[in-house]
Amino acid sequence: MPIRAFYDSVGGSYDDVMGRLSSEALVLKFLRMLPRDGNMALLDAAMDSADAPSAFRAAHTLKGVALNLGLTAFANACSELTEALRGSDILPASAPALYTAVRREYDRVLTALAQLSD
Repeated sequence: MPIRAFYDSVGGSYDDVMGRLSSEALVLKFLRMLPRDGNMALLDAAMDSADAPSAFRAAHTLKGVALNLGLTAFANACSELTEALRGSDILPASAPALYTAVRREYDRVLTALAQLSD
C-alpha cells in the first residue's frame, strides 16, 4: 500500500506529516519505529494494574508520537484518554472505554503499517 493510502486508511493526515518531515523515507522510518516504541505496552500494563499516573504518562507520550506522525485518529483517541486521566490517582470510570478506543486505533495503525510498501 502506498503511504498516502496508509494515511487515508488510518484516519491520518499525509499532508500534515509531509509538511513536518518532508520526506516519505523519513516518515516510513519513524512509522516503522512505532511498534518498537514500548509506550503501548506501558499503557497496557498500567491499565491492567489500574495505575492511573503511569497510564497518563504512556497515553500522553503516545499522543505526542501520534501527532508528530500525523496519525490523527490515534492521536485523538490518546488525547481523550490523556484528559480523562489528567491529575487522577485512580482510573476514572470512563478510562476502560477510552483505553479500548486507543487500543483499537493502535491496532488499526499496526495492521495498515504491515501493508505499507517501501
